[in-house]
This record gives sequence, structure tokens and C-alpha cells, in this order.
Amino acid sequence: MFVEMKVSGLTIDPLTNTPIVILKDLEGKRAVPIWIGLFEASAIATELEKISFSRPMTHDLIRDLLKILEAKVLKIEIVDLRNNTFFACIHLNRNGDTLIVDSRPSDAIALALRVNCPIFIDEKVIEKSRNIDFAKKVDELDKKKTEELKEFLENLPEEDFGKYKM
Repeated sequence: MFVEMKVSGLTIDPLTNTPIVILKDLEGKRAVPIWIGLFEASAIATELEKISFSRPMTHDLIRDLLKILEAKVLKIEIVDLRNNTFFACIHLNRNGDTLIVDSRPSDAIALALRVNCPIFIDEKVIEKSRNIDFAKKVDELDKKKTEELKEFLENLPEEDFGKYKM
């Protein structure tokens, strides 16, 4: 069974400085946090704040492409949570045919906000989200940040080291 949700807001995880989108059911009784990337958070925030740009951003482009292709976004569904990762689907209708497209929840949410379609989450996912292993999530993020820092440092040109050059 699916529960309709709305985007309640965005926040930052104080431990990892990672953006979190908060979904709440329409009665405001249950909330589900979903850790997302910075770019996806920006895409969601700009739509929540109704900020427009002179050129289309990625999710605006997708919306415009779907419109030109005469495909309508019916709904998005967050359908699973495995290994601390959420999975979503975008349901489209084109010429009477229903199409389902795999998506990251953050991208699906950013698109849903742009086309004003409902957001649903499976009851089972709500239950699973209560048991997210936060320690594992922090570990995964720490490893990712460590790898990003390592890659950044390895690719720095020597001239960027200035007086600290060895």
C-alpha cells in the first residue's frame, strides 16, 4: 500500500553536512528523511522557492522534453529501501500507454515538484526507513569524502602547492 507524501523541506545532516529532503504524509504524522546529493538538493530548493533561471536546469529540461513528447508524469513512487539506498519510479502516460522509469528519489522528487504530480511512498519503505543504519550511512559518506579528497589531492598541479612545495 502506498501513502501520499509531500516535500516538507530540506535540511542538512549535522554529522555529514549532507542534504536531506524530508517527506511527510499529508496528515503530517509520519516523516521520511532521504539523504541526497548537493545538486539534487539545489534542484529541489530552487523549485520550492520558485526560483527560475534564464536557461533550463536538468529537471526543467526533462519536464520540457516530456511536454514536447506529449508524455505526462502521473506520479512518482518511492518503492524500496535496500542497503540504506532508496529506489523510486516515475510513472508516465503517453498516448494511453503507462511507462515506468527507474529513478533516484531525489531526481523523481525534483521532477514531481516541477510537474505538480503526487509523490507516494510504499508503507514497507516507511517502516524500513525507521531502521536505517545511521552509523553505516556515516561510514559510507566518510569513505566517499576520503576518496574524493584523495582524488582531489592526487590531481592537484604542483604549482598549486606554492610555498609548501616539497
